[in-house]
Amino acid sequence: MKIRSPIVSVLGHVDHGKTSLLDFIRGSTIADREAGGITQHIGATEIPIDTIDAICGDFIQKLTIKDTIPGLFFIDTPGHAAFTTLRKRGGALADLAILIVDINEGFKPQTLEALNILKMYKTPFIVAANKVDRIFGWDSKENASFSETFPHQAQSVKQELDNKIYELVGTLHKEGFQSERFDRISNFASQISIIPISAKTGEGIIELIAMLLGLAQEYLTEQLQIQEDAPAKGTVLEIKEETGLGITIDSIIYDGVLRKNDEIGLMVSSNDVLITNIRSLLKPLPLEEMRDSKKKFKKVDEVVAAAGIKIAAPNLDDVVSGSPLRVLSDKDDAETEILKEVEDIAIDTESEGILIKADTLGSLEAMVKLFRDLNVPIRSAEIGDVNRRDIINSSIAQKENELHGAIVAFNVKVLTNCEEDLDASDIQLFSGDVIYKIIEEYEEWINDKEEEKRKNVYDNIVKPGKFMSLPKLTFRQSKPAIVGIEVISGTVKQNQKVINADDEVVGTILSMEDKGDTLPSISKGDRVAMAIKDAIVGKHFDEGDELYIDIPEKHYKYVEREFADKLSEDEIQTLQEFVEIKRKQDPDWGAFGLFE
Repeated sequence: MKIRSPIVSVLGHVDHGKTSLLDFIRGSTIADREAGGITQHIGATEIPIDTIDAICGDFIQKLTIKDTIPGLFFIDTPGHAAFTTLRKRGGALADLAILIVDINEGFKPQTLEALNILKMYKTPFIVAANKVDRIFGWDSKENASFSETFPHQAQSVKQELDNKIYELVGTLHKEGFQSERFDRISNFASQISIIPISAKTGEGIIELIAMLLGLAQEYLTEQLQIQEDAPAKGTVLEIKEETGLGITIDSIIYDGVLRKNDEIGLMVSSNDVLITNIRSLLKPLPLEEMRDSKKKFKKVDEVVAAAGIKIAAPNLDDVVSGSPLRVLSDKDDAETEILKEVEDIAIDTESEGILIKADTLGSLEAMVKLFRDLNVPIRSAEIGDVNRRDIINSSIAQKENELHGAIVAFNVKVLTNCEEDLDASDIQLFSGDVIYKIIEEYEEWINDKEEEKRKNVYDNIVKPGKFMSLPKLTFRQSKPAIVGIEVISGTVKQNQKVINADDEVVGTILSMEDKGDTLPSISKGDRVAMAIKDAIVGKHFDEGDELYIDIPEKHYKYVEREFADKLSEDEIQTLQEFVEIKRKQDPDWGAFGLFE
């Protein structure tokens, strides 16, 4: 058994310093050639333990870190793409993560999204509070440890830093994490370390690297064990065309050994398994050589995990980013394993619901998980661009439930020949390359739809209303009765039934007129001429009587359960009077309602 380097991913909001941090780490290791420099991989940078030793020096000794971990393997893919593309069976490919936050700006939408992804995959992480050099009055000391530079800061600067740190602590607490500045932590197993750094000056990078190594040493040694001679397991990062090589795949190998001429299994866009033979394994030349050299790669015969490698092989055109990669020691087993891994997420899960499309297996998995957390039913989840079949399926789902007429598309396009079909349909498309924003837009749409539905129901149910037949304003006694009225409370509409204070049906409102204009509805304070079908003035009511809109019992229960908060004080008073009138005849009318 061998212990491999832990795979580390850097996540965070755009412009908060992900690339600067990786560039600084790479730059400092390149400069220190005597310590062994670095090994550059496809999509990754490996820093060996002797280089880390040279950078961190005494600080590692203080943490009593032993030399069992061979180094750190940083995934270069910026942002959460490393998580949403790179995965292995059971979760994320990365063993550890750095969540980078601009200490002066705090958590942003993409920071929160990255945090959700870390939470989803249960990945251990540390927070790099970047850009401390921009705190007003900060006295920078290049390449110094935070422990060395912090004591020399002015008291006001120290206080400002602490205030900003505790803002981060508060946000993390809201998201379910206990955290503290790294040098104040009492329990590394239960608290997230916040390390103040500057990717520009290098301050705090020593502690950052040492803390990663410490976490790996303490909690990950078991999962970092690999069989050096076992068939390789990996995941596809990217499919690229290289001059002279044709279509190639960039892959991260996280277990076993990969050799030239190995037969490998990969996932293709049709959800089938491609079996192909490796023609060439290509490693990039070290960074310092690449500056002058016209050649990018050198051919190797084998690589051992953890490693990033470019593979040239036949028929790679349709391979999917994020596909599992397996060396076929046993063809049937490897093929079954690849299909099983894909089926875990890329499968129709329910008979109704929304459609999800994504660019990679990992991003599909993330989308499915996050929408399930919102209790959103998912009819289908697949890799690839939005096509005509998706629009047809979504239209079918919409007929069953209008809230299911949605396609969520992460980092994929709508095929050109389908754009008109989509525009002509009522299907709602939510697309983009930030999961957080897509979900936000989807939730906003759902809320709008629910509010619209609620409004339609509210507009169509019978609500409390009371009016008075005005004295000396009877224009016709019957067939229909036409009288002058004033609305005392609520809204009165055409075709509503009317009762008197003894719960006797007076008749049905035929029409309402004011100065020659026919009105479909009137509100409190309005005075109009009203025609009431089947009513006889003097028999069913008299001038000066108060009359009530007759609310069906089912409508009453709906009003008090769903819309009581929308009623005005006078409407609530009228509703209470109406219930009392009804219960004189039937004590159980509207039982367990608002006025119990």
